[in-house]
Amino acid sequence: MLGISRQTDYAARVVLHLACLAPGAKVPIADIAKHRMLPLDFVRRIVGDLVKAGILATSRGSGGGVSLARPAEEISLGEVVRAMEGGIALNHCVSDRRVCPLAAGCPVQSVWVDATLVLDDYLATVRFSALAQRSASHQPAHLRVQAIGRVRGAHQDGLPKTGHA
Repeated sequence: MLGISRQTDYAARVVLHLACLAPGAKVPIADIAKHRMLPLDFVRRIVGDLVKAGILATSRGSGGGVSLARPAEEISLGEVVRAMEGGIALNHCVSDRRVCPLAAGCPVQSVWVDATLVLDDYLATVRFSALAQRSASHQPAHLRVQAIGRVRGAHQDGLPKTGHA
């Protein structure tokens, strides 16, 4: 099977969770793990990687938590995949032609390169703001979680605070 790692899948779920909340919302890591049904220690590591990549931001203390570093419409699924996987390549010969002595004249290698470029281009167009809107029940479920008071830094009605992007 060709696929992404569990770490990348979980990272996308973490970013999607935050994208479903009001802009500026800060959430404890434990809440994300609980609501996305992910192992807490794994989420902590993923959040660290996503912070290093400039996708998430964290703040400590009262009112702290995890938030998107930029608006959801500026964060692509491709960016998350690259942050977690180090890049997109359907075969080792795509990222390093030296792996295969036949790569220069291989007709299959050129197909892997083309397919990788198509996938990379497509994932770059998939924005978390659009993913958050894909299901009629998805975002309202997250807004209900926000309404119970565990989300910090955003209005309880799901609307952004005045003056915040």
